[in-house]
Amino acid sequence: MIVVVGEALVDLAPQEPRAGGLLRPLLGGSPYNVAVGLGRLGTPAAFLGGLSRDAFGRQLADRLTAEGVSLELAGRTDAPTTLAVVHLDDEGRASYGFYLEGTSAAGLRQQELTAVPDGAAVHVSLGAVTLETRPAGQALRQLLARRHGDALVSLDPNVRPSVIDDLPAYARLLERSIGHTGLVKVSDEDLQLLYPDLPAEQAARRWVASGPGAVVVTRGPDGAVALLASGERVEVPGERVEVADTVGAGDAFTSGLLHALGRRGAASASGVRSLDPTAWAEALRTAVRVAAITCTRQGADPPRRAELGDDLAGH
Repeated sequence: MIVVVGEALVDLAPQEPRAGGLLRPLLGGSPYNVAVGLGRLGTPAAFLGGLSRDAFGRQLADRLTAEGVSLELAGRTDAPTTLAVVHLDDEGRASYGFYLEGTSAAGLRQQELTAVPDGAAVHVSLGAVTLETRPAGQALRQLLARRHGDALVSLDPNVRPSVIDDLPAYARLLERSIGHTGLVKVSDEDLQLLYPDLPAEQAARRWVASGPGAVVVTRGPDGAVALLASGERVEVPGERVEVADTVGAGDAFTSGLLHALGRRGAASASGVRSLDPTAWAEALRTAVRVAAITCTRQGADPPRRAELGDDLAGH
């Protein structure tokens, strides 16, 4: 079981890639998307985050249940569902603005996070909720700091500049939490935002040195690279597809990676460290395939395992 921690929200996305068009509501949020992706791939998952009792919140909960994701740890709140307004550029790449204050995602508290079962793998995806958000950010920092032993703790910083006041200060805050993780997945774009004076891989190697068994850097159409604590580097190419948009692509990659690691018995801190480069390459290829399929669809709509193709469906 992987416990996915963070927000569930509604994306208000353009119906057409042009300014001034109508917006349509899509269920989303980075942690929510990861949980749905894991469920579709057949990996047991639970969602831990605030779900509103409003109409959007009920839809979010119903979809998680339909995808086989446990809601046993999810909290319910009367606060309205968090909203994100999605902007797509000419290449279908998404950026986000958030309506966060006083909404369902912002109120995650430490006492709710104590419900995480001992020994469970935990994935924290940031986004609208950052490590600075009050009170949720402090609760997430405490969760990351208190989990030790062999349970895998993975993190996606998922940097959203619209909700971060000081990016250099936030990078330092992230570094302190990354030292408590076993695995970090981060995009090259996020690394560029956090460390504009460093090449992405050089910045990622700083994180590897702080403690995780691996830092996986996604590079959009150019694939992904895993930088391992052993010093090895594993790279796989991207898959060329016709892109509808990139909404949820990074989250799909994360769910594909966690699924693939679990299939290889590496859903633990020691498992991540002991996985050999060949197995890492296979896991990365699975994650790239999951993300590529998602890019061919509008919105965050990750594939099911059977859609991965005969070469990867069993992985």
